[in-house]
Amino acid sequence: MSTSRARLGVIFFTVLIDLIGFGIVLPILPMYAQKFGAHGIGYGALIFVFSAMQFLATAILGRMSDRIGRRPILLTTMVINAAGYILFAFAPSYWWLFVARVISGLASGNISAAQAYVADITTPAERSRGMGMIGAAFGIGFVLGPLIGGLADHYLGHLSPGLIAAGLSIVNFFSASAILRESLAHEHRTTRPLFDLRHMLEALGRRQLRPLMLVWLLAPLSFSAYTVVLALHTAKAFSWSGKDLGLLFVVIGAIAALVQGFLYGRIERRTGARVLLIVGLFGMAVSIAAVPYLHSSLSVYAWTVPLAFSNSLFSPAAAGLVSMYADPTEQGTILGAAQAFAALGRTFSPLAAGLSYDRFGSLTSFVAAGAVMLVGVLISLALKPVSHAPTRAPESA
Repeated sequence: MSTSRARLGVIFFTVLIDLIGFGIVLPILPMYAQKFGAHGIGYGALIFVFSAMQFLATAILGRMSDRIGRRPILLTTMVINAAGYILFAFAPSYWWLFVARVISGLASGNISAAQAYVADITTPAERSRGMGMIGAAFGIGFVLGPLIGGLADHYLGHLSPGLIAAGLSIVNFFSASAILRESLAHEHRTTRPLFDLRHMLEALGRRQLRPLMLVWLLAPLSFSAYTVVLALHTAKAFSWSGKDLGLLFVVIGAIAALVQGFLYGRIERRTGARVLLIVGLFGMAVSIAAVPYLHSSLSVYAWTVPLAFSNSLFSPAAAGLVSMYADPTEQGTILGAAQAFAALGRTFSPLAAGLSYDRFGSLTSFVAAGAVMLVGVLISLALKPVSHAPTRAPESA
């Protein structure tokens, strides 16, 4: 194996560990929160704080890596990640669990440094393949994480998911220490403000981009609320354990891998990305709002299939439309703005969803989440059809 291929392999493993670690706790986190006496708002706060810390860290660590290099950021966050998962495993109270999620959220911001490392060591011709490798790590991690977490908790006990995630982070640290050398040359290092959201305001100010940015905010907001309420609802209505919830996330991940890996490109060539964005949003809105009317675990699993299929159409269509609407010289900036809006949606919706569940119950919470997604459908109708060639962004409104 060449040195470059080995380093790409370590970066792939780094992102994979991040997503496996994130996914491991998804099916068991609501049970952990309830074990310490937390209600819906308490569980939502655990999701909120992870996403909030990830949002901050992704921006800060990426820019910090431009100052001091990628290697120290990656190695440090691997150690922090391991500490966060060890604390998660042994947390004696809700507030220690909360601190563990803060630590893990901060460490998961290393994805921006990992992407920068790939850009450093690949040629322009190889870069798409390298970034695609990171995308594959996301998909695989989201499938394996919930599966490992649910099964480990069920068969090996409550300590095992956190310890497995910590062990993987430690293995990652030693492999990266041995293989990764610094990729950013000293003459390419820059000093910029560590946190700057002006690119979000600029994108929102563009007439053609504005509906798309709002969709990037609303769809993750709705879907994140759905995942919070689903965990609480199925535990109460069907006595689901971490294993049951883990299998559901595996279904979502497997369908995403199938659709995005094999079907999406064929469908998009016939319909265009705008149509798939609208269809995906509408399918998710209906699927989410219907959940409280399902009366068995089997029906929940079955109804997850159209939800996951719709989500798998929406995600690549939304990313593709950003690249089509943006000027070729600002692809990174506008895509970064879209991801920032998505992170904001994922950050604040868990608190609202948890509070809604506590005060109004699952029916109102699911219908409200579906209604938010439906607002996204209406906004997306304002998007103008585009060709596959990138077009120059229009003037500000």
